[in-house]
Amino acid sequence: MADSTALTFFCLMLPFLAAILAPSAVGRLGHAASWVLALAPFFAFLHFLTFLPEIADGGVVTGGYAWVPSLNLSFSWFLDGLSLTFALLITGIGTLIVLYSGGYMKGHPQQGRFICFILLFMGAMLGLVVSDSFLMLFVYWELTSITSFLLIGFDHEREAARRSALQALVVTGLGGLSLLAGLIFLWNMTGVTQLSLLVNVDDTLRNSPFYLAALLLLLGGAFTKSAQFPFHFWLPNAMEAPTPVSAYLHSATMVKAGVYLLMRLNPVMGGTPAWEILLPFFGGVTLIAGTLLAIRQTDLKLMLAYTTMASLGLLVMLTGFDTPHAVEAAVLYLVAHSLFKGALFMVAGLVDHESGTRDVTKLGGLRGDMPITFAAALLAALSMGGLPLFLGFLAKEEIYYALASGNLRSILFTLVAIVGNGLMFVIGFAVALKPFLGPHVETPKHAHEGPLLMWLGPALLAALGLFGGILSSVTHRFISTPMASAVAGEPTLVEITTIPHIGMPLLLSIVTVAFGVLIYLKLDQARDLMVRVLAAIGSGPDRGFDHFVSGLVRISVAVTRVVQPGRLEIYITVTFTLLALALLVPPFVYGELPDLPSWPERVYFHEWVIFLLALIGLVAVLRASDRLTAIVSLGIQGFAVAVIFLLFGAADLSFTQFMVETLSVVILALVMTRLRLSPRDHRPARQLAMDATIAVACGLGFMLLLMKTTQLPFNLELTEFFNAYAKIIAHGANVVNVILVDFRGTDTLGEIAVVMTTGLAVLALIRVRLRNPLPETADTHVEAPVKEKAP
Repeated sequence: MADSTALTFFCLMLPFLAAILAPSAVGRLGHAASWVLALAPFFAFLHFLTFLPEIADGGVVTGGYAWVPSLNLSFSWFLDGLSLTFALLITGIGTLIVLYSGGYMKGHPQQGRFICFILLFMGAMLGLVVSDSFLMLFVYWELTSITSFLLIGFDHEREAARRSALQALVVTGLGGLSLLAGLIFLWNMTGVTQLSLLVNVDDTLRNSPFYLAALLLLLGGAFTKSAQFPFHFWLPNAMEAPTPVSAYLHSATMVKAGVYLLMRLNPVMGGTPAWEILLPFFGGVTLIAGTLLAIRQTDLKLMLAYTTMASLGLLVMLTGFDTPHAVEAAVLYLVAHSLFKGALFMVAGLVDHESGTRDVTKLGGLRGDMPITFAAALLAALSMGGLPLFLGFLAKEEIYYALASGNLRSILFTLVAIVGNGLMFVIGFAVALKPFLGPHVETPKHAHEGPLLMWLGPALLAALGLFGGILSSVTHRFISTPMASAVAGEPTLVEITTIPHIGMPLLLSIVTVAFGVLIYLKLDQARDLMVRVLAAIGSGPDRGFDHFVSGLVRISVAVTRVVQPGRLEIYITVTFTLLALALLVPPFVYGELPDLPSWPERVYFHEWVIFLLALIGLVAVLRASDRLTAIVSLGIQGFAVAVIFLLFGAADLSFTQFMVETLSVVILALVMTRLRLSPRDHRPARQLAMDATIAVACGLGFMLLLMKTTQLPFNLELTEFFNAYAKIIAHGANVVNVILVDFRGTDTLGEIAVVMTTGLAVLALIRVRLRNPLPETADTHVEAPVKEKAP
């Protein structure tokens, strides 16, 4: 068991290790380095493959390491049918994507950096789907957002790529914050911090008064990540990334993270009215919106991107549709979609790479030039269209079997599914047929079949879509049934085969295909219609995002002008005003004023002398004719306090105070001699009165606080602890020194860092002053009068 845990941990780290090596490997081996780097995800794929028999028999695999045991935090993983399927898709398709990247990015000067980002993204997504700990789930969730930002903005010299990357980061980042809040709700509602333990809470979550709040927060994370309407706009814009990113992003990874989260939470949060209303509604709207927007496009990648959005909507709709076989339909479609969409995106990249264009209206007749690519595209389209023998056919039949019913709700969502699947049929075959059939069209580049690195992935994924349907019993045994059982939270058997079953599902499939063929034949007219409809609607969420960002910038500028005007005196005034309020308001509002102490029976002559010296120093500061004199006079106050400490027996504290005051006066005096000095204070009387009031208020507040503190019963616990353990633990007899250096060493280090930072800031100001000296005017001399108003 220990060996298995260590090996699993190693496999989870493998993509990150390969990412570190990627730039140097590409530098030495060129594009051939992808064969070597692909071994990392392939080894992880083989490792996770060994868990299939155990998971298929109903078992689970857990492991990990304690991180912060006192807070019940751990680096742990949990593998069941759901997480194992995702892990296999991520590592399996990831292997093909790394190979594909080697061919697609061949000759690119930043190929090593690109593959590094791909592997980092792979590691983040792999960690997300196997994480058992809430904390690790969130950490990996955010890491996918960061790495996708790097991938989408890879061509950072283009403004469109930078905008799309920022947009994806903002949307998914805000969703991540929503997810964090939702996970904290789950933690407080259930008392557990691991997903594997969450399934044992029964109806605790559903019956909690905070259920709806937690659900909305978690949906915020899931919907932004999986591009549900109205957060869908970032996903098509992510097509600014190179095609290997698009293929990986849309097939098995980031965009399905939200669906994974919803499926994971279905056993403990599903089955409620809120769940069954929100998920089907937003999923259905996303399905229809995605397919209609896809019809409008002519770019192969954008056509596929919008159908990915639609497919995610279909998955969310099925996850929230609480009828028999809805879960089975969702898991079948998820696997089928990963295979055919990954293949079609790679096909789009191949066509673009070899012909020089992705515009479907400028392509045709490539079948003879790219036969392998055409075959892979056709197989993938047949699965996407839901035709017999393919895994997509099983998914579509199960979708209609789950939705078809006599009530109005089922009829409505069945119609939504028919329209959505029919339009996805259109796009699938438009991508697979239009570039390859018909008369040959001249393209910017002379097209020919791509290298092995590029056509291996789409060919293999398309073939798996076929064999997954033909060998449905094997697929169900090791993939569909364990995954459906994990999503449903109870043993679930998937039995559908490629043999059509006479009945309503088959009839609805025939209607879907007929509808798809009709729209395919009228695709140009349908595209023109959608262009006119969208033009009539006007700007959508994508343009709204730009307005949101620009408005946020304007508000930030306005707020900054108010709270950061650039005048130090305003900052100091506001700071000390708030300090005075914090010190004075609570005692007076809540009646916590201290009792006035009685006058001491006897005050010695030397004590009167010390108080008199402090008073003289105060008058000297107030009456000082220049700042240098004020600084020196201010030291009198500190020395008087040091003497008081000494008189009350705190010799070490008194010595420290003497040193601090001496150094402060010396350093400040040295600094002030190099800065601009004014002979007197030029503040108007009103400002002087206000500043004096604030100063007196702060002093009064501190006095009341200290008096109230000293009147409370003295707690000896820390005193006894330090006295008992100072010598035993820290081997020091001076308790104060031990506290500062050992028990509170980190705090002392922080104080030292603050002093050092302040010194560096002062040094920087002096260097700027020396490089840019002020003009020789009367203001630079203390002896001369200054006629201008002080800043």
